[in-house]
Amino acid sequence: MGEPGAERVRSLEPASTTADEQGPVKVTSPTAPDGGLTTRRRWWLIVRGLLRAAATSAVMIVLYYVLPLGSRSFTHIILELAIGIALLSATIAWQVRAIVRSTYPGIRATQALAVTTPLFLLLFAATYYILGLDDPSSFSERLARSDALYFTVTVFSTVGFGDITPQAEGTRLVVAAQMLLDLVVLGLGIQVILGAVQRSRERHGAGETDT
Repeated sequence: MGEPGAERVRSLEPASTTADEQGPVKVTSPTAPDGGLTTRRRWWLIVRGLLRAAATSAVMIVLYYVLPLGSRSFTHIILELAIGIALLSATIAWQVRAIVRSTYPGIRATQALAVTTPLFLLLFAATYYILGLDDPSSFSERLARSDALYFTVTVFSTVGFGDITPQAEGTRLVVAAQMLLDLVVLGLGIQVILGAVQRSRERHGAGETDT
């Protein structure tokens, strides 16, 4: 006959359970806590986004070199430039909206910058090339397409080597317009895109991270 104290202690002990009764064991990945991306998946999204942006830029550059760009009046050139800037603004607005809605806004913002910046540069390069066709004295030398693109990049980067300079009054006004828009693209444009990234992260929750 056992002692009453020992029986009382045994009755308070929890009954043992088998592994089947406990149910399946949940295993969480150490590289993707809280449902986040794994390292491999994150890098794949980054590489895919960069490749897509590079492909888009390459297509735009090819179109710049192969599309027929003929001589036309100065008024026609300015009208086409204004339409191109309006389309560029619409593209930026669409990209900002896509960044805000994106689950991975940092990657989307990289794609947006890689698309809008070449589009902006090629728009002015085409304008300078057509201005040179319309009036060879518009610049200090006759511009080929590569020369026009080179000049556009020097203005955009504020390098200004001085080897190619605008000579005609109308051409100088177009270059001045690019200088002002450069400030908008580099200042306000980047600020808007970064603000869109921040809003997207706040929208999807503080617990979600991105690159």
